[in-house]
Amino acid sequence: MTKVEYRVKQRERASAFTLIELLVVVGIIALLLVLMAPAFTYIKGGTDVTSAAYTIQGVLDAARTYAKASNTYTWVGFFEEDAPPPAGPSAIPGTGRVVMSIVASKDGTMIYTGNLSSAFTLDASPNQAALIQVGKLTKIDNVHLKTFTVPTATPPPDTFDTRPAVASTASQIGDTAPPSPSLTFHYPVGTSPGQYTFTKIVQFSPRGEGVIDNSNYTLASVSEIGVQPTHGTTVDTTSPNVVAIQFTGIGGNVRIYRK
Repeated sequence: MTKVEYRVKQRERASAFTLIELLVVVGIIALLLVLMAPAFTYIKGGTDVTSAAYTIQGVLDAARTYAKASNTYTWVGFFEEDAPPPAGPSAIPGTGRVVMSIVASKDGTMIYTGNLSSAFTLDASPNQAALIQVGKLTKIDNVHLKTFTVPTATPPPDTFDTRPAVASTASQIGDTAPPSPSLTFHYPVGTSPGQYTFTKIVQFSPRGEGVIDNSNYTLASVSEIGVQPTHGTTVDTTSPNVVAIQFTGIGGNVRIYRK
């Protein structure tokens, strides 16, 4: 071996990693992955709730657009079941999956008189054929309907800094709202009990006005649907990734507010 070849061999040895050095590098990478995993989970959770909020906004916008374009009344029903739900012909209320359905009046009338003192079923006899299904059911996993505290101060107590105040829980859809629902409809429409029974309902008029139907029926200036993340059927009560989807009474315009 010449002197030149010997020096090249020495340089190759000097530039190579030893086994200990490789183990140290692998250990550092593993530690960083462990430390970063919660951050990725947090980001994914925030993305899931944001996606859910925009999906709900899309459903509300679709119902309002259909009401105005068809000169009729539409209703958006909200139902929460377990994620995944147990097998059965009729859905059971639970936690973790929000199901939405849009129905519309065929003849352009509201079917009922409003300001009801007791429950009223839109698709009960003799109105089984009075409604039409608009599109398919919309289902969102890993979210929970949540009734947020009605703000009484600025900023509001739940730290939604820019969230407009709602009149009361009668103007909200969540886990404890609205109170004493006045309207009910089913999926499929006209079946009882059907697969789903919707009692948390938003109504849009031919003018695009939006209202949450309940025994305190009123055209509130602002109404709200609240959501927070879940892990399956477990609500993540510590997560700051909560969202309020609000719509105005006049015009039915939808906006999203986050903490």
